[in-house]
Amino acid sequence: MQKGGYSGRLMVVVALFVTCLIVSNIIAVKLIEIRGFVLPAAIVIFPVSYIIGDVLTEVYGYALARRVIWLGFLCNLVAVLAISVGGMLPGAEVWQGQEAWNEILGSTPRLLAASFAAYLVGEFVNSYVLARMKVATGGKHLWTRTIGSTVVGQFADTLIFMTIAFLGVIPFGVLANAAGTQWASKVAFEMLATPLTYIVIAYLKRAEGVDHYDRGTRFNPFAVAK
Repeated sequence: MQKGGYSGRLMVVVALFVTCLIVSNIIAVKLIEIRGFVLPAAIVIFPVSYIIGDVLTEVYGYALARRVIWLGFLCNLVAVLAISVGGMLPGAEVWQGQEAWNEILGSTPRLLAASFAAYLVGEFVNSYVLARMKVATGGKHLWTRTIGSTVVGQFADTLIFMTIAFLGVIPFGVLANAAGTQWASKVAFEMLATPLTYIVIAYLKRAEGVDHYDRGTRFNPFAVAK
């Protein structure tokens, strides 16, 4: 990585992370059914953000991952505000899609709060666990860190989102089943993607000449300095 700056490779990783986050929030409104299990369509891409989060923390360290997590939050907020303003503006007479717009893009404040809270907690927990495990294992057994951090991070993400968004709205048994299915699906996604994660991390460490260990790192999510 260029001294004093960020490489083009890192920019690509960050761009993919933000893209996955924003797209997943848009397509999450659609519910899909796979072999009897009902899941949000975001399941096809949201877990990728956790994989990219693993890559960022493993290669560049928690401090940089922290900046990217907040950047993703800011970009998602901008997208939500833009969509909200676009929805409030009067439509042209020739445009008949306002109801469809409201149905797909008009997220309720409760769902938005659930999404934002779950994202921040889940991503920071994921990054923290991976960084700590890397130091504890001396950088060995990468798969234990990528999968272990996802198990904990996605659990926090799913629990917070489902609780804030649906507690009291749907029966508790249905809520618990849906949450468990989502969590298990996200963890399975991470496990299946482990070989690809290995390849990407090995490539970046070699190409960037970076393999950061978070010794002495300040893990406060709101910290500015390392």
